[in-house]
Amino acid sequence: MHKFFSYKRAALFFLCPFLSFFASGCQNTSTVQDENSAFRKFTHTLFCQEVSSDTLTLHYTLQQPQIYGIKNAPVTYGSFSSNTAEAMASSENLLHALEQFHPNSLNKENQLTYDILQKYFQTNNALAPYLLYQEPVNPTTGIQAQLPVLLCEYQFSNTKDVDIYLELLSKTPEYLQSLSEFEKAKSDAGLFMSHAVAEDVVAQCRSFLEMGDENYLYTTFQERLSHLPDISNAEKESYLSKNKLQVDTYVLPAFQNFADAISALKETGTNDKGLCFFPEGKAYYEALVAHNTGSSRSIKELQSLTKKQITQDISDLQKTAESFSKEGTTAASSDITSAAIEEALSDPAAIMNDLQTQCNTAFPEGPNVHHTIKYVPESLESYLSPAFYLIPAIDNNDDNVIYINRKQTMQGMELYTTLAHEGYPGHLYQTTYFAASNPDPVRSIINFGGYTEGWATYTEMMSFYMAPISKTQAALLQKNKSAVLGLYALADMGIHYDGWTLKDACKFFRNYGISNDNVVQDIYELILSDPGNYLRYYIGYLEFLELKRDCIQKDGENFSQKDFHKTILETGPAPFDVLKKQLGLTARAVFIIAL
Repeated sequence: MHKFFSYKRAALFFLCPFLSFFASGCQNTSTVQDENSAFRKFTHTLFCQEVSSDTLTLHYTLQQPQIYGIKNAPVTYGSFSSNTAEAMASSENLLHALEQFHPNSLNKENQLTYDILQKYFQTNNALAPYLLYQEPVNPTTGIQAQLPVLLCEYQFSNTKDVDIYLELLSKTPEYLQSLSEFEKAKSDAGLFMSHAVAEDVVAQCRSFLEMGDENYLYTTFQERLSHLPDISNAEKESYLSKNKLQVDTYVLPAFQNFADAISALKETGTNDKGLCFFPEGKAYYEALVAHNTGSSRSIKELQSLTKKQITQDISDLQKTAESFSKEGTTAASSDITSAAIEEALSDPAAIMNDLQTQCNTAFPEGPNVHHTIKYVPESLESYLSPAFYLIPAIDNNDDNVIYINRKQTMQGMELYTTLAHEGYPGHLYQTTYFAASNPDPVRSIINFGGYTEGWATYTEMMSFYMAPISKTQAALLQKNKSAVLGLYALADMGIHYDGWTLKDACKFFRNYGISNDNVVQDIYELILSDPGNYLRYYIGYLEFLELKRDCIQKDGENFSQKDFHKTILETGPAPFDVLKKQLGLTARAVFIIAL
């Protein structure tokens, strides 16, 4: 899933402190109606201030910002600050402003929003002291990787959009300069990235710079212009010339300067291992994982939970394989390889239709929205995921697009389950279902990766059993996928919390049959460059399994999987403690259930 403004999500640290005074008079409100009205004004102000703080966030969040009272927002990318004290003060001010309200005086919807914001701000507070530990630059999800894609996916509805976009390009040098200064502050504090990661980042920038006339900021601009109605050929030619001038004058030199800045700092990295080798790295990792996953469990508890699930998956995998063998079914004769099945698993549109139909059994009916399957432009294939869902603006959730990257050559069950993750019953379904409930707009700007990626992973696992293959084959594939993700999650925690070296990682994976040290080195370096990323997916997935287990235990024979999913979907992205409260749960799960 691409939530394209997540790159600048500095945990809402840098909102103006005046918000703390906005709610200061609310504590003496005389009526419940006044309290609810004041709270919605507070969240509206918070929403408008955040989405208008940079042009990319505004563009990707709202199609018609004027309806929300946002007019003439400045054209800017925003900037990076290395002032830890300011980050801590801003974060504390937000929590203080929120806590001026009395949650018991709020209606049910506002109470839920209050609970979610409170948890979010609390995890932000825990992260704030470690501002310089945060890394906005890495080879997979770093700004140098995302920004060009953000720009080339910037769609135009009218010529005003084009004018704003072209003006934004001129702001690229100052934005990347602020990022360079942030990285210099990290270096001065002894917290700069490793030499290897810095080399990868510089190489990525060089690759972007060496694209020449095939650079996708040229090629996609022409395509985006072609969708504008009532624009003359002369206007198109003028815009094409302006775009080339802006890219050549501002964007490319800015990336060159940024690459030079990182290259100059690459020898200053003091740590080529996990976060725990930094002075306060272990504490930072704890705060980061809590923020990324939405789970209140400690790292040790998460490790224990992960090990239990891996053990269960491997046990189930062995039993299923034995059953598969006893049935006398071989890979050559199984229906997974039949021509009819392969054909059914090769057409993305047909797969999406099948998944949408299959969802009706275990999931509540979602809104009737339009979706389109598109293919990533050839010029972008090397830079994008195998598939992704492009989240629509919150005021136009009928326009849903899933992109497929043909360079990745996905097919069969891999394509089927990937489309389940990105489409139904994954991201597209969850996003549009929640949007149809008309939630407080502020809910759209707070990111709970554990919920969103956990839900998509949880439903991806369920999709194995929706596919046109036998249940035995589905179980083999699903248990294997779950176990592998679990190994990656354990490695993430082992590397960044327990201090695993590459040698330790090789030994760990070898115990599970992964003996190619080059493969393990790639995994190790990927985890090093993006701490906690795998936990969003895997821990979120496990937390949903735990919630289901608790509900089964609570409701017994009255448990309804569809009702369980309905409550999760209606609540929307939230920390898992809040979801537990919405489900009427109090106790944690103590054993693992099957899907």
